[in-house]
Amino acid sequence: MKTILSLSLLFLFLGIANAQSLSGHIGNIRRGGQARGVLILEIPKGLHVNSNRPGNEYAIPTTVKLFSEEAILSKIYYPKGKNKRFSFNDEPINIYEGKTKFSFTVKVPRNFKGKIIRIRAVVRYQACNDEVCFPPHEKEITLTAKVI
Repeated sequence: MKTILSLSLLFLFLGIANAQSLSGHIGNIRRGGQARGVLILEIPKGLHVNSNRPGNEYAIPTTVKLFSEEAILSKIYYPKGKNKRFSFNDEPINIYEGKTKFSFTVKVPRNFKGKIIRIRAVVRYQACNDEVCFPPHEKEITLTAKVI
């Protein structure tokens, strides 16, 4: 019975930690040109994730890593987040809630021969509710853009 209860709680926690969805888009890009890309992390109501700069040494920050063999990528522009107080901490923690957008710039080299570029994005975050934080989790997505 304890094993079944433990497994049930484990699956519940994994489901909550995995409840966020990740999407994104990049517009068409001319050879030698650039375009803006956006990643969108959707955080369900009742949950939040720590921002990129949560302001608490124990809160695991949200990070975004981009990879491409075909394009030149800028640094990630993280949103500010909002400060919120929780019963388990004296100081507020900077968090993201709801639809959170991360932007970046994509440049296509002038000598690129292909018709499509691919960018792999990995977002690492720690989902929490008002009482507990769940183990860190990663979501991955591959974005494509047509080169014109």
